[in-house]
Amino acid sequence: MSSSVSSGSARAAKTPSPRRALRRASWIVTLGGFLFGYDTGVINGALPYMQDDLGLTPFTEGLITSSLLFGAAFGGVISGRLTDRLGRRKVLMGLAVVFLLGTLGTSLAPTIAVMVMSRVVLGLAVGGASALVPVFLAELAPAERRGQMVTRDQLMIVTGQLVAFVANAVIGNLWGEDQGVWRWMLVVATVPAIALWIGIAFVPESPRWLASKGRFGETLTALKRIRSAEAAQTEFDEVRTLAEKDSAQAGSLRDFAEPWLLRVLLIGMGLSIVQQITGVNAIMYYGTQILSNAGFGTEAALTANIANGVVSVAAAIFGIWLLGRVRRRRMLMTGLIGTGSSLLLIGIVSIVVSEGTVRASIILALTVTFLGFQQGAVSPVTWLMLSEIFPLKVRGLGIGLSVFIQWMTNFAVGFSFPILMDAIGISKTFFIFVVLGLLALLFVRRYVPETRGQSLEQVEEQLRAAGTR
Repeated sequence: MSSSVSSGSARAAKTPSPRRALRRASWIVTLGGFLFGYDTGVINGALPYMQDDLGLTPFTEGLITSSLLFGAAFGGVISGRLTDRLGRRKVLMGLAVVFLLGTLGTSLAPTIAVMVMSRVVLGLAVGGASALVPVFLAELAPAERRGQMVTRDQLMIVTGQLVAFVANAVIGNLWGEDQGVWRWMLVVATVPAIALWIGIAFVPESPRWLASKGRFGETLTALKRIRSAEAAQTEFDEVRTLAEKDSAQAGSLRDFAEPWLLRVLLIGMGLSIVQQITGVNAIMYYGTQILSNAGFGTEAALTANIANGVVSVAAAIFGIWLLGRVRRRRMLMTGLIGTGSSLLLIGIVSIVVSEGTVRASIILALTVTFLGFQQGAVSPVTWLMLSEIFPLKVRGLGIGLSVFIQWMTNFAVGFSFPILMDAIGISKTFFIFVVLGLLALLFVRRYVPETRGQSLEQVEEQLRAAGTR
């Protein structure tokens, strides 16, 4: 009898509370965001060392950087479709394997051609994670904590970029004279890829995806792992009611023929473009080169670039706190005003201050200010709203299509930036981003809805009503 009681107690001790289980699941899922951040940020410091080993020109430099982004565009669409069919957990586990294979391919690449192909493969995983992780988090989170949980993904993205910048600086300063040092910068990403593959075993499937397939028994079981019994039952009733209105089939492109759904898709695509045309990834991918051109040496630029990563993480943490207190639209528009003003000042400083340490220091301060607004307002709001606006039936597909547009815009920025810098200089290049930022501000003011304080089901009803008026 006593052994029976003790074994029951042991099982209870091993079973985490719903709050702890939810916290654990969210951090494991956001390893996908960490890998996204590391793999996009590491190229920043690796490129200067690749130039001699691989014989890079401004064109091939842009090609290597943007090839990952090209792959990511298609990874987002493929992932969006697969997650609606196969479920969030299975696809995320598969992405962990693709992350690992892509990382090994880039680390061992002997030529530019192999590097580009491996970066495309890695991009498939990055794009897949960018589409899947915020959806998975939004569907696991209770309504009152959704903003905080989904923006954890943004925090992990910028944390991954910070870790990449620190790894680049440490490896570059210690072993910068060694041939092939950039390979060690790239291979570090194998560790979180393996951790994600192992950790996903501890994450429940999305209750909303299970409900969309009519698997209501499993839906309630999944909810009870991450909610109190009473909250699980209440949420189950709401999710089941909405799921029964829709077909258990995965959504298709034909669904977007409905005017209200087409409007939602266009808003999602617009938000994706807004996030990228601020020019954020010109700084995240080429920050070391920007600082070198402004007046820092290569090793000094690598070290100074860590400031960009530190501020990005601090701003993301502040953004998570702010999202629970400020309306989404206001926060997004404030961020766009801040990013545009910072880039305008970078362009002016590049014209009026002569090259040297003073100019480099001012530009570093302005890039840090830019990233404060971008990572503290623009990025967390756009990722959060993308996870909120699409109805359950087409959520994976809608986000996949939006992320495709986001990555293609990112590709255009990543590929063209070194070419524009070489052709027209840093000031005119950043002035282009200022104009694009103004257009983004007008779009948000005119078309983007407010979603704060509503459940995903309430957001759907609001958008459906707005689109049919």
